[in-house]
Amino acid sequence: MSESVDFPKELISFIDEWKVKPGSLIMILHKTQETFGYISRPAAEKLAQLTGIPLARIYGVVTFYHFFKTTKPGKHKVSVCLGTACYLKGGADIIEDARKLLNLAPGGVTKDGLFSIDEVRCVGCCGLAPVMTVDNETYGKMTANQISGIFDKYRA
Repeated sequence: MSESVDFPKELISFIDEWKVKPGSLIMILHKTQETFGYISRPAAEKLAQLTGIPLARIYGVVTFYHFFKTTKPGKHKVSVCLGTACYLKGGADIIEDARKLLNLAPGGVTKDGLFSIDEVRCVGCCGLAPVMTVDNETYGKMTANQISGIFDKYRA
């Protein structure tokens, strides 16, 4: 086993409540990711220990669903919508331009740890396509020349 991770009491209580319910793994994984920002190997091992669910099954679910992350995200989580409306209005170009500006590969984090970028399928703002979010802030009708200014706001 690799290094250990301390689970807050609230998370352990949540796991204890949910682990006895059928199909509870996804709920437990969501709560774990909400707590830590991602699901590390030590966290997955601790989940296996606390729930009795095999580590292979936990990793199977974590790696199947794009929502779950196995690496620590940047301080500011950038999401670019690639749902139909956003894709048709240039969402793919926005994510490419954003990655170039930050010198980021898909799934990467900037060297300063400030930013990570994810592709998402829909943020529910189709009328504002293309859409980018940073943390909980939504930016609609995005153009390439707006991206740098938005990132500067979060660097300050």
